[in-house]
Amino acid sequence: MELDLYALRTLLSKRKDLIETSVAGTGYLAKTVIGVGTFLLDNEGNIDLLSAKQRVTYDKFLLPLLEKLRR
Repeated sequence: MELDLYALRTLLSKRKDLIETSVAGTGYLAKTVIGVGTFLLDNEGNIDLLSAKQRVTYDKFLLPLLEKLRR
């Protein structure tokens, strides 16, 4: 799957509220999710560069939010 960098950039710059809502009550911090997203933007969306923990954060929060933005 190719990462939609435009949607990711939009999520990180204009829709941080979605990130904050999605992490509420989970024990994760919004800044952690934002950090993983920023890392992906800096590396042209190359998901293979994520560590195991970063990948869990991506799969649990960023991927569902990006899919939500695409609809």
